[in-house]
Amino acid sequence: MLGLHLTADLHDCRCAPHWLQDAPALGQACLEAVAASGLQAVSQLVHPFPAGPNGPGGVTATVLLAESHLCVHTWPELGAVTLDVYVCNVGADHAPQARALQARLLALFQPGRQRLQELQRGSLIEAAQPLAA
Repeated sequence: MLGLHLTADLHDCRCAPHWLQDAPALGQACLEAVAASGLQAVSQLVHPFPAGPNGPGGVTATVLLAESHLCVHTWPELGAVTLDVYVCNVGADHAPQARALQARLLALFQPGRQRLQELQRGSLIEAAQPLAA
């Protein structure tokens, strides 16, 4: 379980509207950001949501990484995005690549406001010891 979990809540995104609404374009941008960051995409699922009474529908884009995952959720009616990057660091330290991936996506969405969080998950000591019931 040793890894790094990055989350970002992005508000007032100034990107072109299609990055928040166009599922194929966002999915491709996620794959390109993963590759440019030095991580390995294994699979991808992108789901568009229909327009609603408050405006155009958003997108959920998930990229399964050999190192773990990337998830992006957009709310075009709010100009908002949440993103989640988790990398396993057992075989190697993938933290620099995870941070680079997050930075690429921040540059894509151009938030006016953002809340970034980092969570160190697990440890080698914990991994070596049995879990208590």
